[in-house]
Amino acid sequence: MATLTTANAVGEREQLADIIYKIDSDETPIFSLAKKETVNGTLVEWQVQELASAGQNSLSEGADATYATPTATTRLNNYTQISGKDFAISGTLESVDKAGRAKESAMQSVLKGLELRRDIEKIVGDLNVAKSGSEPRKSATLITWMTNGDATSNADISFGTGDGSDVADLTGTEHALTLALIDNAVTQAWQDGGKPRVLVCDATNKANISDLSQAGTNLVTNQVNTTASTAPSFVGSVSVYLTDYGTLDLTPSRFMSNDKLFIIDPDHIKIGTLNGRNFSKTTLAKTGDAIKEQIICEWVLMPTAPKAHSAVIGLNGS
Repeated sequence: MATLTTANAVGEREQLADIIYKIDSDETPIFSLAKKETVNGTLVEWQVQELASAGQNSLSEGADATYATPTATTRLNNYTQISGKDFAISGTLESVDKAGRAKESAMQSVLKGLELRRDIEKIVGDLNVAKSGSEPRKSATLITWMTNGDATSNADISFGTGDGSDVADLTGTEHALTLALIDNAVTQAWQDGGKPRVLVCDATNKANISDLSQAGTNLVTNQVNTTASTAPSFVGSVSVYLTDYGTLDLTPSRFMSNDKLFIIDPDHIKIGTLNGRNFSKTTLAKTGDAIKEQIICEWVLMPTAPKAHSAVIGLNGS
């Protein structure tokens, strides 16, 4: 007698795991480290105060005050930018029994919110866009606020004016990353009052820093962990870089190109969101048998003290 098996039987229930595995990263280092603030207008302004240079200061007995002119504040501004995601799903899809989620609309809302945050991370950290009040409004990206750092020795690669009004010139001959370039960028930010603590770069430059730090006479070298309680492990990367002016946490970003890296003072970077427009979800008008929703974030980058940050630009990514 032949044995009935699953190969020829009818009616075996499909075995589909009741979970959806998400592979794409939702890590957004610059967006995450920036302080958050609610703003109430499309043109956001703030002031920066610089102290007078330190110098010789001695007075004769009984001397009159000289009434030196106080140092005026510098007024900076940036525009809010509207970024959004939307989706439409059929009424049937919302109602049928699904694996991994109860409601399709709820899952899509979460996914679109994560995608929107990734978009903002890409815009802020990777694009070279000056502020613009024309429609659609553009928020000046991080590189347009930079003047401290290293733009290489090539005169054809340069920073902009540093107020978000123009872009950096990245069209010249690129060059390789060195630790000296990072040290120089950190020094400039520190000299202007910054306390840079985070270096953000792409995966290639993160690996380059690890290679550079392990070469020659640098303090960080490959080590073997031979403690009895753990298996031996080979250390082939660097996550912290100790400079003369503080420690940098080395943070890789999946959303940056390999032609630059940023050295950031977390105390002086904010992302503002317009009141009521902070990843707000709206159900759109129903025009058929579908659920339509839109998620909006109206945001603005606010480097509250641009000179506290620095960058190395014009890198060739090798």
